[in-house]
Amino acid sequence: MFPDAEQEFDFFLSIKRTCYDSFYPFQIMSNKGFRRMDFEPITMLYGGNGSGKTTVLNIIAEKLKVIRESVYNRSNFFENYVDLCQMELFKELPKESRIITSDDVFDYMLNIRTLNEGINEKRKDLFDEYLDAKYSDYKMDSLDDYEQLKKINQARSKTQSKYVRSNLINNVRELSNGESAFKYFTEKIKSDTLYLLDEPENSLSAQKQLELAQFLEDSARFYGCQFIISTHSPFLLSLKGARIYDMDENPVDIKRWTELESVRIFHKFFKIHDAEF
Repeated sequence: MFPDAEQEFDFFLSIKRTCYDSFYPFQIMSNKGFRRMDFEPITMLYGGNGSGKTTVLNIIAEKLKVIRESVYNRSNFFENYVDLCQMELFKELPKESRIITSDDVFDYMLNIRTLNEGINEKRKDLFDEYLDAKYSDYKMDSLDDYEQLKKINQARSKTQSKYVRSNLINNVRELSNGESAFKYFTEKIKSDTLYLLDEPENSLSAQKQLELAQFLEDSARFYGCQFIISTHSPFLLSLKGARIYDMDENPVDIKRWTELESVRIFHKFFKIHDAEF
């Protein structure tokens, strides 16, 4: 339950200072007539940029104190607003519940890229080490020389590629950004847990969005997960049984995915060009 306009007005009257530039996130939900949310196994927040769907996710995440990795837009009044919100849980919140944002996915992709770059540098060093060891005249004079002699013997008994593979940590498979993003979701999402996903379609191709949609649907249907998702992806919005809140409407309304404006724009576009297919 979000605070209504009267509750917000009472809060403003209680503030001693009046020189604030913004009262965010106050006056967003109340101006949209958005008072209450009810959740299904999959609940969607749909809307354009600035519609407030990410704000709603952050409010819920803060109210529930779920795991969060990336920072978010906290105003002077964010905690005050969250305190005015009310929430009813029907069972204990799973400890691993978390909010996943685009920043989390982006950081993961950067980490994979950095790791791969480090492995590539190590591979170059091992190529040089192999050649030095293979054609070395080195002789062991003490136990301190054992490791170097072992490298020489290993180099002489193996091809260059086998030597590098045996001395290199398991290489991280090179993935595209979309593949890395999809991998992030499949690694993070576990059974019987609540997840808040902020535009998870970012960085995903249409095919990967379809695969993510199937993964989320299966996770909710067979593995007890619950999802609250902000998105404007038609592939995700089409998830079976999802409750969709249209944040572009005033008041905010619950709609079927085929009634949403952006989905209908896609539909109209492809109908116009249907003969070209």
